[in-house]
Amino acid sequence: MAKIVDKVLGFMGFEEVPDEEEKRYEEQQVEEVPINRNNRKGAVVSLHTQRQVHVVVVEPGTYDEVQGIADHLKNRRPVIVNLENAEVDLAKRVVDFMSGTTYALNGSMQKVGNGIFLFVPNNMDITAEIKDQNKDKGFLSWMRGDREAK
Repeated sequence: MAKIVDKVLGFMGFEEVPDEEEKRYEEQQVEEVPINRNNRKGAVVSLHTQRQVHVVVVEPGTYDEVQGIADHLKNRRPVIVNLENAEVDLAKRVVDFMSGTTYALNGSMQKVGNGIFLFVPNNMDITAEIKDQNKDKGFLSWMRGDREAK
């Protein structure tokens, strides 16, 4: 389209004559790149990079359920484990097993409440802004019988 307009303007006498300096500059700027149409392969780009994440919430009643919980983590699904109503021995074993699984998978874990833990795979990060009112109590203090003392 620009060539047609230039021809019309040139026919009417309005053509702009470029300086020699401009011609040299334009020649330096233009590089011819040979196009080999046989090797022309475009990159495939996904427009929908976000996929839906399913968070698994579990409340184990027996130790036999822990392997199934760990399988969710292996399949790259975040898991929330609620141990508020679990027995102390069971809760300790579940946390130990899930902590080991999370470590082996380069994931992360975070205590989000009294007896509630979040375990995530390595493709996710946890950002915690929880203000714990009982900072003087330890990580597993709720397991030692301090559950009732809030």
